[in-house]
Amino acid sequence: MKLHLLRFNSFEENCYVLHADGTDRCLLADPGCCGPEETNALLALLERERLQPEGIVLTHAHPDHIYGVRTLQDRFGGLPVWMHPADEALFPWVDRFAALFGTPKADTSFTSKPVSDGMVLRLGGLQWEVIETPGHSPGGVCYLERSEGVLLTGDTLFAGAIGRTDLPGGDYDKLIVSIMDRLMGLPFDTRILPGHGPESDIGRERTHNPFLEPWGEVEEDDYSV
Repeated sequence: MKLHLLRFNSFEENCYVLHADGTDRCLLADPGCCGPEETNALLALLERERLQPEGIVLTHAHPDHIYGVRTLQDRFGGLPVWMHPADEALFPWVDRFAALFGTPKADTSFTSKPVSDGMVLRLGGLQWEVIETPGHSPGGVCYLERSEGVLLTGDTLFAGAIGRTDLPGGDYDKLIVSIMDRLMGLPFDTRILPGHGPESDIGRERTHNPFLEPWGEVEEDDYSV
C-alpha cells in the first residue's frame, strides 16, 4: 500500500491519499483542502503520481474534514462520497463553526452515499471495513484495511489523545465505549492514521494513552514501543 499525507486548513487536518501498489486508482480520505491553493496542492499530487480518485471517504462531517469535498466531487465528475448519515445533523452547524473558530464556511451541498457498520468499500485496490465509532460526532466512523493493518481513525483516536466531545453531537461516554469496544481489540501493530497529528498504533495507545486509563495494560513481552 502507498500513502500520501497532506495537511490542510488552519486545523492542520490530515488528508490521506491511499492506494494499493501497482494501481493508478486511489482513495481520498477526509479532503479538508480549503481554498484554491490547498485544492491545487492535492490536484498536483494526483497528477504527479498519476492517480485517479475512485472515491472519497469521510470519517465524520466536521467542517475541517469536508472543506474540499464539493469542489473535488465536481472536479472529478460526480466523484462518490461515503459518509455516515447521522453526521448530516452537523450540517446546520457550519455557520456556528465558522463564527466560533473564525474559519471559512464549509460547503455541505455535496451528495453522499451512506456507510454502516461492517460495510466494506473497495477503493484504490484496497478493502476498507467500516467501523462505527460515534462520540466525537454522531456518525463518526473508522475505516480498517485488515490485510494492510491500517486504520483511519479521523478524530476518534489520536496519538496519545482522543477526540473532543464538546462540539454539537459529541458524547464522551459514547466515544470511550467506541474506542474500547471497537478499536482496542484490534492487533497491537495496527497502524493508526488519525485526523490530526502524527500516526501511532493500537499497541502504543492501548498501553500509553492517558485518556484510556484505567484500561491501560502492561506491554506484552513481544511488543516494543
